[in-house]
Amino acid sequence: MSDDIINRINKLKVEKNATIMVHNYQNPEIQDIGDYVGDSLGLAQIAKKTDADVIVSCGVYFMAETSSMLCQDKTVLIPDANAGCDMANMITPAELQVLKDKHPEAVVVTYVNSTAQIKAMSDICCTSANAVKVVASIPRDKEVIFIPDRNLGRYVASKLGRELIIYDKGYCPVHDRMLLQYAVRAKHEYPTAKIVMHPEGRLDVLEMADLVASTTGILDYCKESKAREFIIGTEIGILHRLRKENPGKKFYPLLQIADCPSMKLVTIDKILSCLENMEVEVRVDSEIAAKGVKAIDRMLEVSV
Repeated sequence: MSDDIINRINKLKVEKNATIMVHNYQNPEIQDIGDYVGDSLGLAQIAKKTDADVIVSCGVYFMAETSSMLCQDKTVLIPDANAGCDMANMITPAELQVLKDKHPEAVVVTYVNSTAQIKAMSDICCTSANAVKVVASIPRDKEVIFIPDRNLGRYVASKLGRELIIYDKGYCPVHDRMLLQYAVRAKHEYPTAKIVMHPEGRLDVLEMADLVASTTGILDYCKESKAREFIIGTEIGILHRLRKENPGKKFYPLLQIADCPSMKLVTIDKILSCLENMEVEVRVDSEIAAKGVKAIDRMLEVSV
């Protein structure tokens, strides 16, 4: 990585009062230049509080949209507009409307891995860190529609012993390909290692885990645990931070190909370009943003 590029990025950050927000799944060199590295909940909380005029969102498109919705007075940039989220694209407003028409009294809980339009049609958002808490805050006599992640929905339902109306077509391809046989194989290979899973995984694999948590929860657990070896069941980008923060411990991916190609579209050169040219800007329509931010704010209130 060129020191010249890093110096130019840092100079532009000062000139434009910009902050670089990076998701835990990004490539190591992107994480290392981030002003903030975290999960979706943390990114949303920081975006809402930041004094920066410009937010460079190093993640996938819905994360930049969320920052735009929360910060309508700021310029939100994404280094590569093609960095989409497969899960977010698996439900359309028309499909959600069908569910709402079938269950008109239901509360719509929407995972943040969703488009701005879907958030605008929702009652409350959630992240992997607070999904159980969000659904638990809804009276049990109320029906709950949970979208778009079927795996996270099933996990929440199992934790709360509660029936949810789960949209069955949505899932994260990276986590969904972590089959039970791979978890069994990894445990056989590393018998003393703790299995740590992200709740976007399949329920039968989650049931094998010593911990099910968001990326921040995974990072905290591995740092505090006395265990020395961990099998990590989430996108492999997190391994960089785990190894960096825990030099005396060993981390093994549950599945080596658990790699999100969209996340990896962000590069150092693209970050420099987007600050130089102030593009690609992500701006959510003010009417959609106003509706969607209500659902996000309700989530943040529950997460306090």
